[in-house]
Amino acid sequence: MIRSDRQEARGKQSGLGLDVYDAYTGQTRDVKTMSGGEKFNASLCLALGMADVIQSFQGNVSIDTMFIDEGFGSLDEESLNKSIETLIDLQKSGRMIGVISHVQELKAAIPAILQVEKSREGYSRTKFLIK
Repeated sequence: MIRSDRQEARGKQSGLGLDVYDAYTGQTRDVKTMSGGEKFNASLCLALGMADVIQSFQGNVSIDTMFIDEGFGSLDEESLNKSIETLIDLQKSGRMIGVISHVQELKAAIPAILQVEKSREGYSRTKFLIK
C-alpha cells in the first residue's frame, strides 16, 4: 500500500488516498482495481498492522482478540492457505482469532468451532466442535 496524493471527487472529505504496488506487474494502481481476494488480504494486513502499532505506541493497551467476518470465499487456494497459516501463527503467539466463515477448507483447519444452526422455530442452536 502506498499513500496517494491525488484528490478524489469529494476533496477534503475523501479520506486517506491509497494505491497498491503490484509486484507482479511492477506498477502502482488504484486500490479500487483490487480483486475481492486482494481486498481481503489488504484488509487483514491493515487490521493486524494497526493492532501492532496501537499496542507499541500505547504501552498498556493489549489487543489479544480479533474477529474476521467472511472474505475467505474470495481467496484462491494459495491465498487461502497463506491466510490460514497466518491465523494459526497468530493464535500460537497468544492472540485469540474468531473467524466467521462458510469455507470448508477453513473449517477443516481450525481446531475449535462454534457451530450455529438456525431452527425453523426462529431461534438458533449452538454447539462447540473440538478436534
